[in-house]
Amino acid sequence: MDCSAITPVSAFQSTNLTSKIDSFSRLADRITRSLGAPLVNLELHHDQLFENISIACEMFAKFAGYTEEYLIFDSNLYEDGKGIRLDALYTITPYFNQRIVPSSTVYAATSSIPAAAFASSPVLSSTYSAGIFENQILTTTAYLSVINFNGVLGNYFAASQNSQTNYINTFDYDVMDYRKVIDIVDFEEGSSTGVNTLFTIEQTLAQQTYFSYAMGNYGFDLISWYTLKNWLEVREKLLAQKRSISFNDRTQYMQFYPPPRTPGSGSRFYGVVNCYVERPLRDLIKEQWVYQYALALSKISVGNVRGKYTGTTLFGGGQINYSDLLSQGLNEKEKLEQKLYEGAPGFGDAAPPSFFVG
Repeated sequence: MDCSAITPVSAFQSTNLTSKIDSFSRLADRITRSLGAPLVNLELHHDQLFENISIACEMFAKFAGYTEEYLIFDSNLYEDGKGIRLDALYTITPYFNQRIVPSSTVYAATSSIPAAAFASSPVLSSTYSAGIFENQILTTTAYLSVINFNGVLGNYFAASQNSQTNYINTFDYDVMDYRKVIDIVDFEEGSSTGVNTLFTIEQTLAQQTYFSYAMGNYGFDLISWYTLKNWLEVREKLLAQKRSISFNDRTQYMQFYPPPRTPGSGSRFYGVVNCYVERPLRDLIKEQWVYQYALALSKISVGNVRGKYTGTTLFGGGQINYSDLLSQGLNEKEKLEQKLYEGAPGFGDAAPPSFFVG
């Protein structure tokens, strides 16, 4: 890779939360500079570097690159035999909270445009053979080609303002897909029960407990209240009064057992899911673990390439030394993977436990 051009200091003024690493190319430059470029020639192709960065992002996203979030759903969205698709469900969030400064003006599709809209244009029909989906980003050139073909289509796009674009925080614009749910922590179905609802067992128990303390020896005490609450939870499990859930992270579908009834039958309910969601790719590439792991993989790549030329004499009589770089990369890779698997979370930068029981 060629990174010999002089770069202004402002491009390196970076912190953890305001990192200058905003693309694969920028991270690739950091890696090559760490390996000695441009003073040392590196036997690395652009695609090799990008592949190493991609592997590092995949590893970090699997074990540490996620956020804990809550999803609210409507049972009428349940598809018979499939379930509720959580990644698409998460996009119902009605606000924008991630502002990104793009390198140029871009245009986001506010709704989908079918492929039939471009049928009369040989160029556009091949470019958008599947149409344009909601949230898809177009460059200025691509946007102009669309509206020059049909000016009405301009109503389906939102342009950036003041060089800033509102990005929906539930959509990853680098991979052009919805952010994926990794796992479900908890599920609660909305109901008419609870301590703050009249004419329920929970409300009656709470009132009895209150009166036992407010008016002397009357009603249940606090221990009896917890005992009966535990009995109600056991009864709920034995009689299958609470739905169990099953989630497939590959299909992103969550299924209920028993499933909700057909929409319109009067059994509609709302629920909330506590789950872990993958962070956007532009956040993952800013992580120090991703940089160090991609750097270790790049050392291994360079070492493997140089190992093919063992015994070659360089100008001045020197020999190619690849074993040190290869062993260094393998050693760093092993230690970084250990941090990822055993750290809390990932890179070992979580707060220590505040108390111990034992």
